[in-house]
Amino acid sequence: MSDPEPCRITDEDTEEQTDLTEESEESEDDELLKAEKTPHLQTEDALMQRDKKCLTCSQCGKTLGNKSSLSQHMMIHTGEKPFTCTQCGTTFRQSSSLKVHMMIHTGENPFSCTHCGKSFRLSSSLKEHMMIHTGEKPFTCTQCGMTFRLSSSLKVHMRIHTGENPFSCTHCGKSFRLSSSLKEHMMTHTGERKHRCDQCSRAFFRASTLKRHLKTHTKEKPYSCSECGKRFTTQSNLKQHQKIHTGVKEYMCFDCEKTFIKPDHLKLHQRIHTGEKPYKCSYCDKRFAHLEYQKLHERTHTGEKPYKCSHCDKRFKCLADRNRHHKIHTGEKPYKCSHCDKRFKCLAYRNRHHKIHTREKPYSCDQCLERFTHSVQLKKHLKVHTGEKQHT
Repeated sequence: MSDPEPCRITDEDTEEQTDLTEESEESEDDELLKAEKTPHLQTEDALMQRDKKCLTCSQCGKTLGNKSSLSQHMMIHTGEKPFTCTQCGTTFRQSSSLKVHMMIHTGENPFSCTHCGKSFRLSSSLKEHMMIHTGEKPFTCTQCGMTFRLSSSLKVHMRIHTGENPFSCTHCGKSFRLSSSLKEHMMTHTGERKHRCDQCSRAFFRASTLKRHLKTHTKEKPYSCSECGKRFTTQSNLKQHQKIHTGVKEYMCFDCEKTFIKPDHLKLHQRIHTGEKPYKCSYCDKRFAHLEYQKLHERTHTGEKPYKCSHCDKRFKCLADRNRHHKIHTGEKPYKCSHCDKRFKCLAYRNRHHKIHTREKPYSCDQCLERFTHSVQLKKHLKVHTGEKQHT
């Protein structure tokens, strides 16, 4: 008999299998938690008094409808997993779980969408997929009104409002909302970057990041903004960009109530309040709140300028500076003021201009409480109090 064919499981397969395993483990944890809170021994008299059709677990007191259900339930306490995959050795408590798992190896997807033909291993996965076509989002956040297709997505979203980060790094104590974010973060400690670009040799933690990166070589940008015409490599980047035009800022800091378009912008901002600076320069003792700031700073030591203008020979340390410089050649001004017809090359300039219309003065002097539209105005004003001579 020939050896079994080697297991070929994609990242997508692994993520789906992990989701199934995590759901199963959560169920097991719930059962074991109940078991800890319930007396472990019950007398024969107590069991005899129960309905003859029901059987009771001697470990946690749970009542099961028949003998096979009780036997299956007891495996939660014993840890027994009698069903083993012959291809990769993964074990399961139920034969039905093994049957579903085997579809990873066989490639079988018996449940097909009648709208687009996409097929799935699980009927529950098809049901979730169908909501994409129907637009159904039955789960609503009571805090901000956002709707979701899955209750699990709502549960994760609620952590934005509660500030809950249940997944903690054992190396540095940093915590995350998602287990996947923790797994990705752990690679910063191990240095593992197994997904390498064959065009430029850059390496990435995740296959999805590599896939997105490859589009920088092909120059493929299939997603276009209907407001300003700017194009993007991914639909998620387009959706984030469109919030600039709509003004939607759904992520709020609980310390100062400032709102942000992206969750990672909020996360970075929160380090202002916590004072956290986890990234240290490898050439000096300077520390930074963000990895990108550390990398940018280190280029002042190395003199590296990796970003070259495609129109001239000028080079830049920062991609944003290169992109801003490009607009000198193209004349592009994609950011339009919503109060007048004036247009700007970069978002920061547009936002600064907006304050002329709104008369917003967010910068306050802590000495005399005078307020200013721009931070540079406040810095200049503070010299009045310090006695520092102003340069004219």
